[in-house]
Amino acid sequence: MNAPDISVVICVYTEDRWEDILAAVASVRTQSRPARETLLVVDHNQALLDRLSKEYKETEEVRVLANAGPRGLSAGRNTGIAASGGEIVAFLDDDAVAERDWLRHFAEGYEDPRVMAVGGRTMPIWASGRRPAWFPAEFDWVVGCTYKGLPPGRVRVRNVLGGNASFRRTAFDAAGGFATGIGRDGDRRPLGCEETELCIRLTRARPDAVLLIDDRAVIHHRVPEVREHFAYFRTRTYAEGLSKALVARSVGADKGLESERRYTTRVLPAGVARGLRDALLARPGGAGRAAAIVAGVVTAAGGYALGSVRARRSGAAFSVPPVDRTEGIEGGEP
Repeated sequence: MNAPDISVVICVYTEDRWEDILAAVASVRTQSRPARETLLVVDHNQALLDRLSKEYKETEEVRVLANAGPRGLSAGRNTGIAASGGEIVAFLDDDAVAERDWLRHFAEGYEDPRVMAVGGRTMPIWASGRRPAWFPAEFDWVVGCTYKGLPPGRVRVRNVLGGNASFRRTAFDAAGGFATGIGRDGDRRPLGCEETELCIRLTRARPDAVLLIDDRAVIHHRVPEVREHFAYFRTRTYAEGLSKALVARSVGADKGLESERRYTTRVLPAGVARGLRDALLARPGGAGRAAAIVAGVVTAAGGYALGSVRARRSGAAFSVPPVDRTEGIEGGEP
């Protein structure tokens, strides 16, 4: 059986991450299992679009595109999907670098024809050089990384995590693209859950679909200094609650909160217990980690409650566009 072609999509939006973007692209170009192409999708930033188009003008396997939809990560990903030529479409954050065998491990997962998505493990690179003592590993999703409580190895999951993920192209044919109106819009709203909603929608459209996480498919994700502080932690957990309310309204609370129930009833209580134990043993940060877990649950629950009320009152919804293959919008054009 021939290994499938893989297109890699990297969505970018700011020149402030210029060096990170170059590093992300370089990590794809040095994969042990080469990508068919790398697509850089620029989110409504003409200066960055022009600069990247010039940077990669002579690099055949790197294409620079303008986001053809509304501002935001979901529309950028949909633009990349539509322009891609690979049988598999992989996504890498613009401030992350992939280990050399990242795509090889993704490709291995698709040897089973039932597999529609494969995600990987995302490790934090803290700006300060080390994890803040108070920051619980159970909440590493706050900074876009794999969190403590996910099972190890190659395992079946409800959803993959968007910054380190791949999908069969036929998954988008069956379920449509990433929903717009949910998820990130540059730095303005630290929302998420667009990949969760897509994965649930996919398994509804294809009940036989298998979604996997393979923790050997590793990327390293930069965590800026501002995200090491409790103020961001609180804002991001609150925003997660708002996002989860939208997802639950779309797919129902049973599916929308299925994984979260296990997380809040098993993983987080164990984390609080470890933090309190460490505090009793006078280990640094134990009490802070326990308190952060409790605070994270409370703020996420508050966001979910408010988001649910707003959704009921306004009939809030988001659109799910079909993703048709195109030639894309090449660099230099808005």
